[in-house]
Amino acid sequence: MYEKLTPRMESIIKLAQRVAREYDRDYVGTEHLLLAILRDGQSVGAAILKNAGVELDRAKVVVERLIRDSLEDTWVFGRLPGSPHFRNVMAAAIEEARQLESKFVCAEHLLIALAREKGSVASAALAELKVSPPLLRKAITEHIESDSQASCSADGPDAD
Repeated sequence: MYEKLTPRMESIIKLAQRVAREYDRDYVGTEHLLLAILRDGQSVGAAILKNAGVELDRAKVVVERLIRDSLEDTWVFGRLPGSPHFRNVMAAAIEEARQLESKFVCAEHLLIALAREKGSVASAALAELKVSPPLLRKAITEHIESDSQASCSADGPDAD
């Protein structure tokens, strides 16, 4: 997959692929990544969303409505296995990990990247769920400061 992803992150990406198939999509989009983080439920990113009051069922309702609205407004041919937003989010997650001085890319980095990716379904869903990039960055920083073991590592909380 991507270099320096924890086993948990690889699992989340695989789960996002399954979520995309459940929605009968031939691509993996940001909405699938967001739902995979929530469905997995084991990462720091999932815990941050839960602490922000975001539950899987509510997120699914928002995502499904946003997808339905976007399908009514657009007609898209030939989607790639990873949508352009997906590729942007993965690159941004890697950059977030670097900025937070993490050796690995974890779900919390992915979560900030999802919230930052303007025009994506996940960004719109997170905004509607009142979860912003600054809120996420603050929660992650607080988590790292409160737990010396919390820095994302291959042996850390996302590793499973």
